[in-house]
Amino acid sequence: MTLPIGRFAPTPSGALHFGSLVAALASYCDVRSQRGHWLLRIEDVDTPRVVAGASDQILRDLEAFGFEWDGPVLYQSDCFEHYQYYLEQLLRQGDCYACQCSRKTLREQSVPSGLLGQIYPGNCRHKALAERGCSLRLNTAAAGEIGFHDRVYGYFSLRLEESVGDFVLRRSDDIFAYHLAVVVDDELQGVTQIVRGADLLENTCLHLYLQQRLGFATPSYLHLPLVNNPDGIKLSKQTGANPVDHRNASQLLLAALRHLGQAVPAELEIDSPASLLQWSCDHWDPSRITPGPAAPGTQNFTG
Repeated sequence: MTLPIGRFAPTPSGALHFGSLVAALASYCDVRSQRGHWLLRIEDVDTPRVVAGASDQILRDLEAFGFEWDGPVLYQSDCFEHYQYYLEQLLRQGDCYACQCSRKTLREQSVPSGLLGQIYPGNCRHKALAERGCSLRLNTAAAGEIGFHDRVYGYFSLRLEESVGDFVLRRSDDIFAYHLAVVVDDELQGVTQIVRGADLLENTCLHLYLQQRLGFATPSYLHLPLVNNPDGIKLSKQTGANPVDHRNASQLLLAALRHLGQAVPAELEIDSPASLLQWSCDHWDPSRITPGPAAPGTQNFTG
């Protein structure tokens, strides 16, 4: 029997905050409850956004909460040759092309915005431009409707060309896009189940199409209700989320479990973080997670 493999993949643009802790806890419990492996990946592909020391701080934070990961930590900054290899495969297949359009020029052309930003209309699809100084985009003309069953939100789908357009896989400054990096990483690490925030529901449709074009396996997906600040805005580093406080590790784990709808006995409130994690894995019940408001695009849900 093949053991399931899950992962937690924070971006080192700042310290771990409560929203990140919820995602870490859910992904950990989901795979550990099945006696599977939990991998840790540092998503530092977008090097200009990396904050010095943030990766090490994230590791210390996770250890302080009792998380234990399997195998070495994977850093995306060590995997650029893998991303380039699969990008060249897409180019050979004719799935990818060079594009000279900038956001500014697209705004000047009044290109409409959609769920994930400007809906790129394929201006450069047939220009056969040289790669140097250009971004590289995945052609979505033949994508049609891409959908999947989410374990919390049900069936979700997008028509990629209409809702997103051709999306970037490598920027004009030669930085690989998140979409390419995460799909390649999940395939090469053998990830079978992905647990992450509901703000990535739309992105998952992009990832499924990219998996199809590369001949990769498709993991199962479970998207989590977002943790919002008092103004109803997603808790994140960009919105000033406070770093987690190790001194309140047990209380924060309990709050995270309650956000995830888990039925936590009152006597656990005095337990250590390690004991709470063990209980969480032994009693994990994803059916108790209540879907919160997703990002824009709820009209694409059925069932």
